[in-house]
Amino acid sequence: MGGNSENGAGQWSCCNDEQTLFIVLYIAFVAVTLALGSSLIMKPMRLITTFLHEMSHAIACWMTGGDVKQLQVYENEGGVTRYIGGSRCLIIPAGYIGASFLGMIFVILSGGRKTSTFAASMFTFSLLLALCYSPNQTMVTLCSSYAFLTLSFIFVDWFYYTPILQFVILFYGVFVSMHAIVDIYDDTVRRSVEGSDAYACSHEVCTCCAPRCIGIQWALVAVIFQLFGIWIALVEMCDQCQDLGWFECIHLSVDLESFDLEKRNWDFGGFWEP
Repeated sequence: MGGNSENGAGQWSCCNDEQTLFIVLYIAFVAVTLALGSSLIMKPMRLITTFLHEMSHAIACWMTGGDVKQLQVYENEGGVTRYIGGSRCLIIPAGYIGASFLGMIFVILSGGRKTSTFAASMFTFSLLLALCYSPNQTMVTLCSSYAFLTLSFIFVDWFYYTPILQFVILFYGVFVSMHAIVDIYDDTVRRSVEGSDAYACSHEVCTCCAPRCIGIQWALVAVIFQLFGIWIALVEMCDQCQDLGWFECIHLSVDLESFDLEKRNWDFGGFWEP
């Protein structure tokens, strides 16, 4: 049961209505992902995971001073990011790690109406931005469709029915995270494919590690990201966070007394709060 702030500074509790709904939905979405993840009906979601993989390469390139020339996603669920410059030691692992990280961010931001809207807006922006980098036809169709779909969910949530957007963002986060973990295992741990990110990382960045060893490390990081995302989401939805700001809630279980509780950064609304 959820507690109150009198339970002690630096403490958070579980499980109130919002946390319970989050846990139930998370488990349900994991079950759907594992049961239907490889089916034809989920192919658009697998393609969007590939898009986030390639976009993560592009973001790492931009952050390290490189220039992205082309972003493409193919019908066979493969993709390519062509670029010049940047730090390859960061760009190469950014694909799998970045997709896992973005899945974690979706999970964290799914718990509030404002935060889920922010996540949906940034996702839509990235889809439209990718269209500026010589996309192929599959990429154009994928980005346009998901941009329209996500914007539609934002409109419906704010004008007709809430919290549908929060459910959608949580599903995005769960599917992307689970599929990224499965992809890492299948592409880098179960087998070593010449030309894969793990193979390139092994030969260009970490020459002392075999591709499978690198894949295992990436898989562990992906799992940790998802567990961290669940933890942060549950903390943000606890009873003690009702009167606190966003960053105060993140640090709630670390040291609540070290923050000025009179300053509020961003009121956090749970699944049920309009």
